[in-house]
Amino acid sequence: MIRLLLVDDHPVVRTGYQHLLEQDGDMTVVAQAGSVDEAYAHFVAHEPDITITDVALPGSSGLDLIHRLRERSAQARTLVFSMHDSEMLVHRAFELGALGFVSKSCAPDSLIEAVHSALASRRYLSPGLPQHWLHSAARAPAFAQLTPREFEVFRLLSRGESPAECARVLHLSPKTISNLQSQIKEKLGTGTSAAMAHLAISHGLIPPGNT
Repeated sequence: MIRLLLVDDHPVVRTGYQHLLEQDGDMTVVAQAGSVDEAYAHFVAHEPDITITDVALPGSSGLDLIHRLRERSAQARTLVFSMHDSEMLVHRAFELGALGFVSKSCAPDSLIEAVHSALASRRYLSPGLPQHWLHSAARAPAFAQLTPREFEVFRLLSRGESPAECARVLHLSPKTISNLQSQIKEKLGTGTSAAMAHLAISHGLIPPGNT
């Protein structure tokens, strides 16, 4: 039996795809979570075979969850299941160690296929998304310079969160956030918060009008 952890901030969505996955007969959902911290605690407690997470979560994102799980265990298998499916996000998820990226607009069977692929430690990209994204390195060179922590701080700041809120969400000191903010601006060549937001929007990291 494949043991799954589902992470999405909408309980109805979690219930829906729990039903879908468990219908397959060889999967069981051992825990559900609506935030990164809750998901991390369940991962530690239940040690699921695969964690399926959305990108957009309250506070810290699913990308940060992938990073935290991989830091805890190099064998952690994760899938992203999200309506946000830009090339930048797909590439970043794979870079952080995700084994699959499934768009919420795809056929339900794709999520089941992704689980079996992840169990075999094979990468999976749902039909409808350009399959060359699995192998491309088309990420903007500037983003390649950001560490996973810097990327998460960038994402939070670009969507309008204050440095103090970033510190709270990521469990870091305000001084650390301030230092990271300076490093990010230098690496990306963005002198203002508006410039950071524009860059994030242009690469599909946040939707227009999010800030």
